[in-house]
Amino acid sequence: MDKESLAILRAETQVQIGEIERIYAKLEERKRKRGKTGIESVAYQLHNLYCAFKDLFKIIANTFENHIQDKSQYHLELLKRMTMPIEGVRPSLLSQKSYVLLDNLRSFRHFFRHAYSYELDERKVKIVLEDAITLRELYRQDIKTFLDSFI
Repeated sequence: MDKESLAILRAETQVQIGEIERIYAKLEERKRKRGKTGIESVAYQLHNLYCAFKDLFKIIANTFENHIQDKSQYHLELLKRMTMPIEGVRPSLLSQKSYVLLDNLRSFRHFFRHAYSYELDERKVKIVLEDAITLRELYRQDIKTFLDSFI
């Protein structure tokens, strides 16, 4: 990868990490709220968190390969792609542990976007929130390892 492309990748990645961290800050604030409104607010931020990660993955895919064929499975395929090192192109972005947590977050996002007539189960939202909190440190290390591989 040439110097200019790497600089652009680093800059775009840092901007997206800023977005992810802003959502994490909102989650920290919202998780203290009680009742149905608090749960709905946390759920909305969890939804946003996955969307922010997806945007990060699109930055990586657009920089290197971006050839996902099955558009009906785009979100899952994009996430899986981030766990794959592509020889001669790029290393993997995500560890297996991060992948599992992100896949849970992806599933929740899908449910949240399509759950117009369902009540959110507070227990399930809390489980996804715990996964998101665990993911916070993992994703930071994953991205550092990924970007450091280009030095």
